[in-house]
Amino acid sequence: MEVIIVPGPNDVAVLAADIVARLIQQRPDAVLGLATGSSPLGLYAELARRAATTLDTTRVSGFALDEYVGLDPAHPQSYASVIRTQVTEPLGLDPARVQVPPGDATDLERSCAEFEQAIREAGGVDLQILGLGGNGHIGFNEPTSSFSSRTRIKTLAPATRRDNARFFPAPDDVPTHCVTQGLGTIMDATTVLLLAAGPAKADALAKAVEGPVAALCPASILQHHRRAIVLVDEEAAAGLALADYYRYAYANKPEWQRS
Repeated sequence: MEVIIVPGPNDVAVLAADIVARLIQQRPDAVLGLATGSSPLGLYAELARRAATTLDTTRVSGFALDEYVGLDPAHPQSYASVIRTQVTEPLGLDPARVQVPPGDATDLERSCAEFEQAIREAGGVDLQILGLGGNGHIGFNEPTSSFSSRTRIKTLAPATRRDNARFFPAPDDVPTHCVTQGLGTIMDATTVLLLAAGPAKADALAKAVEGPVAALCPASILQHHRRAIVLVDEEAAAGLALADYYRYAYANKPEWQRS
């Protein structure tokens, strides 16, 4: 696991965009795993700026991390809508190459299996973008999620519903269930890029990076990933015991490792 600490949220967005853009330049048909929520918004905005000038994204494919159960895909708070308005359209991606887990399917179990198959047929995810929930969730894999889980239906934790209530007219409008890529699915990605900014993420980040690998903090499974990049700002890094070492290691990173 590589932990990179930068001054603020804008620095997180720019460096994350550097990492994603480098992949696309090296592999124009790259497959991205697309997180929603507030954490990756700056990254997507920066990528959109580059896509409007120098970055060719027309062959990039994407698989969203999750979706609410029961929301029409046209609902403004469905992740199908969020991905379309924040990622697909601004980055100039081909809509046919971007898939979102099914939230309104008649047979959700079958649709989840088909979503997993679609990822396999695409050759797997090259880079999975992740945010971090206050309770340590990644995707909607709430605490005690199986480390081997695949795309499936999950019940949202009350804390997650409270966190997401700001996007809905009333707290009771937040769905109680979701479809999410599993932790096993996420771990299959060649590279994972976890983004976190702000003091509200400090406790969960410290547990994910330096705590024991435990189901109570689902993100801690990333300690076992073969190439996990954790990119955070100073406020999110406030609880890290080894923050000085992470800064030192990145400052002295060999140039050949930055490519």
